[in-house]
Amino acid sequence: MNRLSLKLSAGIARVTGAALGPYQSAVIRIGFAGTWLLFLLREFPHRQELYGPSGPWGWILAKQLTADNHAFTALLWSDGRLWFEICYALALLAAAALALGWRTRTSSLLFMMGVLSLQNRSVFVGDGGDNVLHLMSIYLVFTRCGQVWSLDARRAARDAAARARGERVRADLVGPVLWAVLGLALGTATLTGRFDNGWQILVLLWTVWAGLGLWWAVGRWAAGRDPRLLLDVIANVLHNGALVVIMAEACLIYATAGWYKVQGSRWQDGTAVYYPLHLDYFSPWPGLADLMSSSGTIMLIVAYGTVMVQVAFPFTLFNRRVKNVLLIAMMTEHAVIAVVLGLPFFSLAMIAADAVFLPTSFLRRLGDLAERARGRLTRRAGAVPAPRSPEEGTADHVGFTA
Repeated sequence: MNRLSLKLSAGIARVTGAALGPYQSAVIRIGFAGTWLLFLLREFPHRQELYGPSGPWGWILAKQLTADNHAFTALLWSDGRLWFEICYALALLAAAALALGWRTRTSSLLFMMGVLSLQNRSVFVGDGGDNVLHLMSIYLVFTRCGQVWSLDARRAARDAAARARGERVRADLVGPVLWAVLGLALGTATLTGRFDNGWQILVLLWTVWAGLGLWWAVGRWAAGRDPRLLLDVIANVLHNGALVVIMAEACLIYATAGWYKVQGSRWQDGTAVYYPLHLDYFSPWPGLADLMSSSGTIMLIVAYGTVMVQVAFPFTLFNRRVKNVLLIAMMTEHAVIAVVLGLPFFSLAMIAADAVFLPTSFLRRLGDLAERARGRLTRRAGAVPAPRSPEEGTADHVGFTA
């Protein structure tokens, strides 16, 4: 009984004492934000037809649909072209800010609003990758995804180095100003009845806004005391829970996809992969598609291998070596899909979801390589690299970067 109590206490301490998986949460933050940013940039010339007033799915139809399913989209607050352009530009900026790790708590919330607003405006435009991005944008709000590989982490490391030298660190002004502006905007939208389709998003936005204000106030006047420790515990539990949900979501996606394929006759006879290779919509490189589909053996191996990998992956999480092998296989498969079938953003979204299972040692080595490459570039440019803490900064522990 004592041994069980000790293990239980150690587990609780681990879950509440630190935000686990800092590198995994950082890489999925960069992956999903980067995927959405690239998509918005590529579709910028066609934005009006996809999500705007010029699209076939008109404003009235979208309004009727969201009134039934209670989906959130800020684009339906007005049918004007100027409002659409503002929302699209803000979605671009939020994705860029989250990818760079600037004010990660705030940018993750704005990123979620941008994803939901555009996707729920035209629900028939997206594909499976958009569905993954839709869900993950919500989960990212609850993570402390700016602990490493972010501008927040660099700022936190710089401030910590200044304190260690006995220097005075200037008070953060950007955070409070940003908090006040967003609070004013949220209050205006609430009082004017813009959130008329449901209360869930409204409650989430106000809760996060109030939490950011409380976090800043406690960090400024009660740093290192019990209130700050309590907020850290709550943030760690939310982060770790969200990370588990992201991992479970990825496993569920592969498990359901694999078991549905098992039931399909085309997957059973090994010809399922052949048909999309000969659809004009999925054949950006007809010569490459013909080369791959010329061998029935290759088609059979790819079809059966896809099913086996997707069905087996959730069961391999308890064996690190087998899991890593299947992870490489799935990422390679998505890379091939991106090139052969012309689905780059679907593949990027799935690779970003897979990245949550990457080993920490591999991600640290990857970060070290990127840091050395950045150091060489800064030396060539004559710049001085920013200081780094032993853990690459703890951005989520400073002011409004939480």
